[in-house]
Amino acid sequence: MAKQKEIISTLNSLIETLKDGQEGFKQAAEAVKDPSLKSLFSEFSLQRSQFAGELQAEALQMGESEPEESSSASGAMHRAWINLKSAVTSGDDHAILAECERGEDSAVKEYKEAMEEDLSSPVRDLISRQYARVQSAHDRIKQLRDAAKAS
Repeated sequence: MAKQKEIISTLNSLIETLKDGQEGFKQAAEAVKDPSLKSLFSEFSLQRSQFAGELQAEALQMGESEPEESSSASGAMHRAWINLKSAVTSGDDHAILAECERGEDSAVKEYKEAMEEDLSSPVRDLISRQYARVQSAHDRIKQLRDAAKAS
């Protein structure tokens, strides 16, 4: 039972992280000028929403009556997306990419920590699959940020 509570806590923590990312990418999509970036950020926002839904369903299956539904009010993730707000007002695509990457650094870290926990097999598989996609999103944003800096 205690182990199950820990797993649910891990899931809720990841859900908060995903909700932060969902909101951050949504704001970034609205702010960037480049249409391909708009499209990419919208895609990542949708992906985060989908991942949060998968984790919420998993938490419900494990007996959590009210899985996390909102973003975090604290932590590095929230600060990174707050910094995004100032980049967004500047309308500088490179600055927005840099802040998105910072937000993704936090997400990757959260997933890495979750993977180190003692998780049941289906939960581990789900988190592992999402982690690979979050890592891939991070790398793509980093690549775009580096390219934007060069231009």
